[in-house]
Amino acid sequence: MDQSTATERCERVLDAVSSAVVADREFLETVLTGVLARGHVLLEDVPGTGKTLTARSFADALGLSFSRIQFTPDLLPADITGSNVFDEGTGEFEFSPGPVFANVVLADEINRAPPKTQAALLEAMGEGQVTVDGTTHELPDPFFVLATQNPVEQEGTFGLPEAQRDRFIVKTSMGYPDFDGERELVDRRADRTSKAPSAESVLAGDEVAAVQRVLESVRVDGKLRDYVVALGRETRQDDRVEVGVSPRGIQRLFEVSRARAVIAGRDYVAPDDVKRAVRPTFAHRLVLTDEASVRGTERHEVVTDVLDAVAVPAVEAPQG
Repeated sequence: MDQSTATERCERVLDAVSSAVVADREFLETVLTGVLARGHVLLEDVPGTGKTLTARSFADALGLSFSRIQFTPDLLPADITGSNVFDEGTGEFEFSPGPVFANVVLADEINRAPPKTQAALLEAMGEGQVTVDGTTHELPDPFFVLATQNPVEQEGTFGLPEAQRDRFIVKTSMGYPDFDGERELVDRRADRTSKAPSAESVLAGDEVAAVQRVLESVRVDGKLRDYVVALGRETRQDDRVEVGVSPRGIQRLFEVSRARAVIAGRDYVAPDDVKRAVRPTFAHRLVLTDEASVRGTERHEVVTDVLDAVAVPAVEAPQG
């Protein structure tokens, strides 16, 4: 598959999801960059904005299987990964896959589960596999986690540790729809007999992998590669930051920038692709100092200052 075909497929996916989900186009593009870059998305938003519908709609549009896991304080790791169950017929233990065995997994309110259960996703997200009783089981390919957490209600929650947050390639939020969007939701609700909105399948599952491979052919000028690295290193120089962006985070910015270019219809990365990708890719990876936290410093403010501090390179569009 070439870049123009991949861009056309991305447009069809976004249009299909938009027909079911009332959300900003920029938000939907950010989620799609996670899919293209073979990453996972952390979605922080208040209840009732359509996070579950968004995850299901992307799965439908991409032609992928979907599973939803409701995280609760009593959820056990085996409830996610699956377990070995004794089969009386054969007299042997057989593996019974858990809900994580799907192409698209919605980890709803992930911060409500204790750290041990959260960690059950680490191997799955990082390696595309789970290990149960010493036996490794491969997860479906592609595998994509969209996790949600509520930023307001913190009682009874367990904050995601740095290692867990770093597994997410981007973090974003839906926000409230505009007036017309909320009016559309009311109109949908007026007729309770109508079928719930759903996204039409526009890709076959194997096409998703083909679109993902297109990113490898996207050209990135050497000056832009330097720019990506400089942005990451600058986060470590800010005195409000205790732990800056890791080398893995810098690589993720590179990958998300290439995904942005494909969605925009180009076979090369432009400076704007990097600038649009920095906030959702970097902000959740920063660990602020205690003093900065007490002062109410927000991570996105630090990222904004980092963007201002690093000069944008002058790069000409490649010819041909």
